[in-house]
Amino acid sequence: MDTALFFWNTMISTCGVPKIIISDRDPKFTSEFWTNLYDMLGTKLAFSTAYHPQTDGLAERMIQTMEDILRIFYAYGMEYKDHEGYTHDWFTLLPAVQLAYNTCQYSTTGKKY
Repeated sequence: MDTALFFWNTMISTCGVPKIIISDRDPKFTSEFWTNLYDMLGTKLAFSTAYHPQTDGLAERMIQTMEDILRIFYAYGMEYKDHEGYTHDWFTLLPAVQLAYNTCQYSTTGKKY
């Protein structure tokens, strides 16, 4: 249920129904529940090939980019002030970081995610 709730709250409710989901064959995404959900939503489930360098490389690059962004936040401290002078915790900016990352065009694919 936790995975389903996460999927609903972070994917469908914010981005819409995905056309395709690529999974590493994790049982969380291959159970009968998920298979039926994909069918109902019209989402195709694809599996990455084990030890596939291209797939692994894309995932590793995404992780590296996110680590770089988080290091920048950490370097500037755990709090920031907005344009009105109010202090906020750095993690309140994570949705904006996610939006920026998800809407960038990437040289590896030539497409926006």
